[in-house]
Amino acid sequence: MTRNIKLTIAYNGANFSGWQIQPNNISIQESIQEGLKKILKIDFITINASGRTDGGVHAEEQVANFIIENNSIPLEAFVKGLNSILPKEISILSSQEVDLDFHARKSAKKKWYQYGIYTDRVHSPFLEPFAWNIKQPLDIEKMQEGANYLLGKHDFASFAASKNSSKTTTRTIFKAQFTKIDNRILFDIEGDGFLMRMVRNIVGTLVDVGLSKKSPKDIKDILESKNRSFAGATAPPQGLFLKKVFY
Repeated sequence: MTRNIKLTIAYNGANFSGWQIQPNNISIQESIQEGLKKILKIDFITINASGRTDGGVHAEEQVANFIIENNSIPLEAFVKGLNSILPKEISILSSQEVDLDFHARKSAKKKWYQYGIYTDRVHSPFLEPFAWNIKQPLDIEKMQEGANYLLGKHDFASFAASKNSSKTTTRTIFKAQFTKIDNRILFDIEGDGFLMRMVRNIVGTLVDVGLSKKSPKDIKDILESKNRSFAGATAPPQGLFLKKVFY
């Protein structure tokens, strides 16, 4: 009997090299795969994620799936069993049996990321692990004006990492919205997919707009240039959360 198991996963990525297995580093993928090998009593298994979050990036609802053969272990065992042996920074929220053609990445229709910033001259020990501290005031209206140029279907080569390996750099953005709550600024972005470090590169560039180092219209020009060197610095990883994957 062949089974396709879907896991919904939350994790604090601060102490991990990212989702993907890497030599000499601890990854989210490796941690979960090692746990599954113990539960299933097998020597090898591979899990597919909706996307490969970078080192230090967090997830509230990452989705992964894996195929198992000739195993009738109950679904609840994946939640209870994995949570009993995984590092405390990783939590399995749910497990579900899905159609064999389901693939966590290929079946995804939309992803929602959120980036957190707080503006304060003194860093907060409570916000610092999960947000970027900008010590100067930010013009959120200008940042939103710049973000509006991201909406729709574009070539996002200017915001891709230099070692991006995607076959195409064209993506569609459905939402790019800033919200200010006291000294906190949240940036929500939804799209049909994201390139390596794309969200963090976008945030770093929009922060330049908020600091008046760039104009809102520069975002349009940067997009059209398809040149990474024209965009801003990469925002630090701790402010980025994968909020939800839609199927």
